[in-house]
Amino acid sequence: MSKNKLRSGIAGVGMYVPDKTVTNAELEKIVETSDEWIQSRTGIKERHIASTEQAASDLGVIAAKQALANAKISPSEVDLIIVATATSDMQFPSTACIIQAALGLNDVPAFDVTAGCAGFIYGLSIGSQFIENGTYENVLVIGTEVLSKITNWTDRETCVLLADGAGAVVLRPALPGYGLLALRLGADGSGGKHLLMPAGGSRMPVTSEAIEKNLNTLHMNGHEVFKFAMKKLPEAVEQVLMAAQIDKNEVALVIPHQANRRIIEAAARNLEMPIEKFMINLDRYGNTSSASIPIALYEALENYLIKPGDNIVLVGFGAGLTWGAVAMRWGM
Repeated sequence: MSKNKLRSGIAGVGMYVPDKTVTNAELEKIVETSDEWIQSRTGIKERHIASTEQAASDLGVIAAKQALANAKISPSEVDLIIVATATSDMQFPSTACIIQAALGLNDVPAFDVTAGCAGFIYGLSIGSQFIENGTYENVLVIGTEVLSKITNWTDRETCVLLADGAGAVVLRPALPGYGLLALRLGADGSGGKHLLMPAGGSRMPVTSEAIEKNLNTLHMNGHEVFKFAMKKLPEAVEQVLMAAQIDKNEVALVIPHQANRRIIEAAARNLEMPIEKFMINLDRYGNTSSASIPIALYEALENYLIKPGDNIVLVGFGAGLTWGAVAMRWGM
């Protein structure tokens, strides 16, 4: 990549999680499970759950406002809004348009990206192109999910994992030598059957029969998704580092999608990198899908785990099946 190429960088980060938490002990009362089983299998201790009144846009607006304040820009300076979500407020209009209206941004283009838990990486990659080709200067990328609304709370394989939350970043042109250095995206549609919500689209509209069979909730083949993630997470990191011409020993922090601690630990071993270089906060937030990476990024910055000049990698994997990774040098 040319050193003179205009690059995008992250100028501000925000996050929001609902006040209500559900602990493993509370889940023991509604499904056959235990705190020990959940922690040993996933690393999760508790998760945040939205209220009945909260939709994905509500969470996203709060995270977006924080990111804008963090970037020290006003909403009126935003040129584009990209929202990654698998739990949009409704089939249409897009959640991005709902957030645009809530922020009072008339005429600003806005659209959704659906790539499951890799959605934020897809959104970040798309947003960066608008910065780097000179079309826009300030791009707001949001990952927001209310997975509790599509969870089957009688299915212990999924209900122990899923949670609600939102994270947002502001992309702007970066100073020479900083910002997004490389990105890699991928998808394997043949694996889409392993992680899906069957009812709710044109293939299978929601009917009373579909609701009775819980087809309007998330369904996952845990074994196949686990195998996929175990393979793709380290592969994606290696590929994006090669593209960015960064040695893994030069990486300060890897921020992966927060799906399962065992997956992250296995990736660290496969990459021969210390686990301390992997940001992990799923014990307190669970799997928030497209929101997990920006939430983890926000916390890494709050805890001074990233400093200007550090090389970091963001990597996600999810429904589709999809995956993606971004390598960047932190700083504007």
